[in-house]
Amino acid sequence: MRSLVTQFLRSARQLTGNLAGALGLLLIVGLLVAGAATWLFEELGDTIQSGATLAFDDHILTWMGMHQSPLTTNIALEITSLGTGTVVIMLACVSALFLVLNRQRYAGALLLVATFGGLALDIMLKSHYNRARPHLFTWKTVAVSTSFPSGHAMNAVVVYGTIAYLASRQLKHHGGRVALMVLAGIVAIAIAASRVYLGVHYPSDVLGGAIIGTAWAAFCMAALDGVQRLRNRKTAAELP
Repeated sequence: MRSLVTQFLRSARQLTGNLAGALGLLLIVGLLVAGAATWLFEELGDTIQSGATLAFDDHILTWMGMHQSPLTTNIALEITSLGTGTVVIMLACVSALFLVLNRQRYAGALLLVATFGGLALDIMLKSHYNRARPHLFTWKTVAVSTSFPSGHAMNAVVVYGTIAYLASRQLKHHGGRVALMVLAGIVAIAIAASRVYLGVHYPSDVLGGAIIGTAWAAFCMAALDGVQRLRNRKTAAELP
């Protein structure tokens, strides 16, 4: 019995190694993350539609409404502006231009596809779930469309996360890469929290936006890795 288990583990390890070599570890991990996050988002959406999250959402929003001040409101307004469609589009376009000028056109194309694809996906999902926005206290900012998922949270994860990922590929030191990704995560969390603080989203809205944003960003990153691997193989095959 022990020999069979050992043989199975060896075969699994060999298969995993072959897959990682053929497809690329990043491609495999990216697709797995995208699939898992998509499933988690669907589960969260079903839970929200059943009303199971409403008590928790109302409790957090009520607490937020009771702990506001002019200073923190102004800070939240500045932070939330970083996740608006206009800001993320401009940021993505400038970053993509920089990448193209540095002969990284695939990376630049990925960033634009991730950004505009994420904006389109958010519109479709909002239309599908059609969740009304909360009205537990007076909003501190203007909001349109429906509530779930949070477009600001999704934009933050997709755009800031993808830019951090692409920038980290240029760094040689592991510590610098980790620092970039952590910084992107902090920015995304701050933007998501600002939407709840300002009263225009339930906590489950921003959680859903972050989850589906992770799924979309992971899929795009995996696609970039796959395209570049195919390009490298094609280039190697054309060499004499």
